Amino acid sequence: MMLDLAIYAKDGPVPLSDISRRQNISVKYLEKLIRKLKSAGFVKSQRGPFGGHMLARSPDEITVGDLVRVLEDSTAIADCAESDDPVCGVCNRAGDCLSRWVWVAASRAMFDTLDSISLARLVNSPKDGSFPGPSSAA
Repeated sequence: MMLDLAIYAKDGPVPLSDISRRQNISVKYLEKLIRKLKSAGFVKSQRGPFGGHMLARSPDEITVGDLVRVLEDSTAIADCAESDDPVCGVCNRAGDCLSRWVWVAASRAMFDTLDSISLARLVNSPKDGSFPGPSSAA
């Protein structure tokens, strides 16, 4: 949906029904997503006959990491990797888990990558499916 808005809402608001048709996603599901994205300040809406939704910020300023944090309500791969506290308290191995650091490091690495990919970068990426490589701008 966010990529659709980055592409099609340049000249004005886009109705969810248009996004639904193009992306083959139900309007009902898009309505759930749009509420979270509006609350987070990534999307703005316009009412009326020519209303719809558009990005509230430039596609250069919105990263995949931003969107994952908002939509997933988390910044970790596993619950125990949610904070830097030495004892997570999530499972019965809390305080004596030998692998927790793996999930903390993996979460950080994942978000380092997701934070380096903007919507603008995705919109302008090659259509051949190749990864556009590291970006100097997030």
